[in-house]
Amino acid sequence: MAISFVFVVTDSRFSQQELPACKFIVTPTVVISTFVAIAIVFIPLGLASLFASDNVVEIVHRYDDLCLPESSTAVQHIQSKDSNKTCAAKLAVSKAMKGPIFIYYQLDNFYQNHRRYVKSRSDKQLKYKADADDTDSCSPEATTDKGPIVPCGLVAWSLFNDTYKFVVQNKVVDVNKKNIAWESDRNHKFGSDVYPQNFQSGGLIGGAKLETSKPLSEQEDLIVWMRTAALPTFRKLYGRIEGDLQVNDNIEVVVENNYNTYSFGGKKWLILSTTSWIGGKNEFIGIAYLTIGGLCLFLAITFILIYVLRPRQLGDPSYLSWNKQSPMP
Repeated sequence: MAISFVFVVTDSRFSQQELPACKFIVTPTVVISTFVAIAIVFIPLGLASLFASDNVVEIVHRYDDLCLPESSTAVQHIQSKDSNKTCAAKLAVSKAMKGPIFIYYQLDNFYQNHRRYVKSRSDKQLKYKADADDTDSCSPEATTDKGPIVPCGLVAWSLFNDTYKFVVQNKVVDVNKKNIAWESDRNHKFGSDVYPQNFQSGGLIGGAKLETSKPLSEQEDLIVWMRTAALPTFRKLYGRIEGDLQVNDNIEVVVENNYNTYSFGGKKWLILSTTSWIGGKNEFIGIAYLTIGGLCLFLAITFILIYVLRPRQLGDPSYLSWNKQSPMP
């Protein structure tokens, strides 16, 4: 049996599409003005960003290849409990650095964004004391014979454990490690009543150990590390030097080279950097602003020349394809 539908359309202004409407007409004046306005805003912003980035002073030093003895391979040296992993480096200050001076460590070829690595954690356990047994997603670092691991998972287990000591003019420079993590992470993601349990107590030690007497909300090195990076090359904040460094100061850095990046061909860098109103050294933002602003200025000039040299009347129907004379065969 066939079913038929009958649609009744009411004769109204809505059905006949006769309601009042506003349609934006793109005139040459509007287009040129828009491109000029974007150029006026973006080009100064790009110049200001490049100027601010140029004023940031950075000292970058790679040390993973310097802190190795010649008598053993890198992996054997870093995995041995008896080897001396302390090494020293000297850094020269070529330009005055005003405090606070931020200390970063940079890792290359470390994929914190790997799916299994990112999922190997328990956010409930990090925040709530009652959820210490919530370790289903933390394999293979979930539990021990003594009970659940807090914090569990591969992310916490692989916590960075290199340390740095700075000496300037025979004086030890204090490193401030307070407030290096995001305030939102400290207050909302890590519990003030959650303490480490059975952490790094297995047969294979992944990275740094935690103080069992401090709650996770105060273990800021862990909080910084747990905010996983999106790219295989990343920097994380280690601490701050609150004082200034003068030109030609020599910084002696004592490094405890504990973290194993040699097994996967990774590299380790130490960075000392000042900041500006846009943050650290980053020329990409300035170049991006200048590129967009310059492109808009170029288009504006091009449209002005076309409008002046070959003007045409707005809405001229003679330009419609069906009104043009087709050539005779």
